Amino acid sequence: MTALADRTNAELATELADVRQLARGFFEKEVAPHREEFAAAGRPSREVYRSAGSLGLLGMSVPEQYGGGGGDFRHEAVLFEEQVRSGDSSMQLGVHSGIVPHYILAYASEEKKQQWLPKLCSGEWIGAIAMTEPGTGSDLQGITTRAVRDGDDYVVTGGKTFISNGAHCDLIIIAAKTDPSAGARGLSLLVAEVSDDTEGFHRGRVLHKIGQKGQDTAELTFDGLRIPAANILGDSEGRGFAQLMQQLPQERLICGIAAAAMIEAAVEQTVEYTKSRSAFGKTLFDLQNTKFELAECATIGRVVRTFVDDAVAKHIAAELDVTTAAMVKYWTTDRQFEVVDRCLQLFGGYGYMEEYPIARMFVDGRIARIYAGANEVMKDLISRSL
Repeated sequence: MTALADRTNAELATELADVRQLARGFFEKEVAPHREEFAAAGRPSREVYRSAGSLGLLGMSVPEQYGGGGGDFRHEAVLFEEQVRSGDSSMQLGVHSGIVPHYILAYASEEKKQQWLPKLCSGEWIGAIAMTEPGTGSDLQGITTRAVRDGDDYVVTGGKTFISNGAHCDLIIIAAKTDPSAGARGLSLLVAEVSDDTEGFHRGRVLHKIGQKGQDTAELTFDGLRIPAANILGDSEGRGFAQLMQQLPQERLICGIAAAAMIEAAVEQTVEYTKSRSAFGKTLFDLQNTKFELAECATIGRVVRTFVDDAVAKHIAAELDVTTAAMVKYWTTDRQFEVVDRCLQLFGGYGYMEEYPIARMFVDGRIARIYAGANEVMKDLISRSL
């Protein structure tokens, strides 16, 4: 890619269009045909990550010196949109490409950046981040996983659940308490390189979900896992909570991007379907209720897209604050659920059939109101700014 500072708006627009076409072709050819296979296994194959890496679709906003594309978050946004529009959610690229590398870029030492980022960008390694625990969902201050310093290592003990990419990750960022008496200030983030043979690291069952069945979500257990002290993110202990707060706005913005793309896909597919089906001597689209429903859903989609695009622009300018990110996450995912539900209704009985994309959107998208901080937590965050 040409250096960002040297691109005109027209050149950037052309580049993003090329990325969109490349991403769309990848999902159509490499991922969607394996939907049933991945769903049966509860995870995608590792090969699709390597294929995405070979095409330059992973780590597009990571600097070229670390094996990335040298772009910015707009390149990642195009990828996330095309993943949603493909109708297949098996690859958790939001985590692998949109979240994990940016913690490393922001807080890891130069040596660790050189060591870890190229493997994530090539797809050789798959990345994950372990925050959620069985007894602590959105309450990050309630984390009980411990990391105790022992010489040149930290010894980690605890358990995590609902971990995206957990069943086949090679690198995992672990949120753990290095000083349980210090509350939020006692939380640290440590990076572990793991395999099935890593002592003290155990992959639990792949969790069975109502949606996103091909997406790897697993339980993890740490039983004396040793992590080199040099793998702590930041130059000292106790910085984890602040680091999470700095990075979570991007994670929540990714949810908004996915919501906008799903709303647009749902409306587009429902318009096409209702224009092709007949009822009472007319097409479904010609019925007033159908037209009014779709007019409202399209308007909601336009407002969501405007809100999300504005938030992306703020994020690129380093102006996206925690409150606005929370607003984006809660409001767009609530609207996503509303629109997909209304569109499904217009499909009638066929909307309840799994072979129709609208049915998959309904179950795959439900989690959006829960992960990256439940929407109720988002509203609480917003209220603190009032």
